[in-house]
Formats: sequence, structure tokens, C-alpha cells
Amino acid sequence: MSALANHAFVKMNGLGNEIVVVDMRAQPGAIGAAEARAAAQPNGAPYDQLITLHAPRTPGTDGYLRIYNNDGSEAGACGNGMRCVAELLFKETGRSALTLETTAGLLSCWKGDRPLVSTVDMGKPRFAWNEIPLAEKFDDTRAIALQIGPTAKPILHSPSVVSMGNPHAIFWVDDVGAYDLGKLGPLLENHPIFPERANISLAQVVSRDRLVLRTWERGAGLTKACGSAACAAAVAAVRLGLTGRTVMVTLPGGELRIEWRAHDDHVLMTGPVAYEYEGKFDPALFEVSATQ
Repeated sequence: MSALANHAFVKMNGLGNEIVVVDMRAQPGAIGAAEARAAAQPNGAPYDQLITLHAPRTPGTDGYLRIYNNDGSEAGACGNGMRCVAELLFKETGRSALTLETTAGLLSCWKGDRPLVSTVDMGKPRFAWNEIPLAEKFDDTRAIALQIGPTAKPILHSPSVVSMGNPHAIFWVDDVGAYDLGKLGPLLENHPIFPERANISLAQVVSRDRLVLRTWERGAGLTKACGSAACAAAVAAVRLGLTGRTVMVTLPGGELRIEWRAHDDHVLMTGPVAYEYEGKFDPALFEVSATQ
């Protein structure tokens, strides 16, 4: 039987980025891709990301997280999801700061100055082509030779590429609403230049301290908010000289404050989370997945 069968979950969101949190600290083990897909069904708990919370595996940390996209693939980082898990642990422990571990490394979180607002330290961005990763070498990843559409008049071209624990491509446009991201997103996500696929964002510079962003999230599709994409876009904007190191990023679901600190290169993301509901997974969801 699936580890998720009859298991309790909490449905939350960060700016509309749909997150399901499953506490598995008392139940060692992991779930498979088919189980993650099954949990996302309409009669389950539809989500963008499902996060399982496990007992710490590194001394000094407060938990180990595995992050699943709704297609069953795993992600190394999810800023909105991190803040959702942190909120649950803040409530449980009464603490105002903690450290969580993901496959992308150790990430610190702390309460903000308002209820249900918190900050997560997303760590250092990575820019080397083989760290993002890309399928071929580019010496300058501020803008790579990639385009979609006619050669003479491409629809999108020359994205900035960054890793925030997961790969991101940011296309700079005058109007993020002028493109069919639902159509272009999956084409670019699966482009051969991205051996591990990529999150695809359209970014618009409004001012030196504000960006507008829309994202097609790798493994999840169109999303109201992708925290790691907001971080990637902010960092890429600084590298191109388009903004300062602290920006407000406006997403379809709301705003995130992103700061790329100069003294240690860490990227901080601050924003709200919201509780939606609690429930238990119906074992019938996983009857088919158990045979896959």
C-alpha cells in the first residue's frame, strides 16, 4: 500500500502557488512518481508541488524535504513551498527561525514582520553552463543563443539562464501578457539545450526596483507564482544591469520581495503564505499507481 494512503496532508499556497505538505517524520520512506501523480488528481489534493517533510538527516537542521511536481518529477528547490513548510514548523515549535534541507542544500527560513509572511534564504545562484545545466557550453549565460519562431523574426530569443537549485530560463519582453506561455512553455521546457528541462519565465522590467513575471514551471505547467523563478529573474536582471539588488517581483498571484545580497551572494525571498484546508488521501487514489 502507498505510504500516502490514509495519510494526512495540509493544503497551502504561496501567492496561489498550490502546495501540499505531507509530514512523514514519523514514517520513514519515500513516495514514487506514480504516487505523486495520483495524489494530484482532482479527487485527491491538486497541487503544483507536493512536499514531504522527513526527519532531519543532517545535525543542526529541522527537517529534510523532498519536492514533487504534479507530473511526478522531483525538484531541488521550491521557495513558496519552503515558506509553507516553515510556517507549519513555526506554528508547531514556537520558533522564529529554522533550517531545512533539500537536494539543493541547506536553506534557512525566518518569520517576517507580519503574520503568515516569512523569508527563505535560497542560497547562491549558479551561472556556469554545466551547473545549470545546459547541453552545450556557453561562456556567458546572461544571454544564450536560443530562440523560438522564425530565424529572421523570433517570437522569443536570447534568454538569461540561472540555476536556483533548479534550471531557469528568463526571456526579457516588453509585455509578459502578449505571449501564449501555455503553448510556448512546454516547447521551451523540453528544448534539447536543457538536459534536465527548465522553468521558463517571461520577465518585464518596470523600473529599477520592480519586475513583472509569468512562469511555465517545469513539471507543473502554468503557475500563479514560482518563487525560485522570481529569484532567478531578479538575479538575471542584476547581471544585465537592469535593476538593483532588491526588487519587488509581481506575479499573477501577488508580489515577492527578492534581495540578492552583495556580501555573500545569497538570494532572499520574502512573501506570504496561506492555509487552505487539511485532509487525508483516499487509498483508492493509489490502487492504479501501485502497479506502475
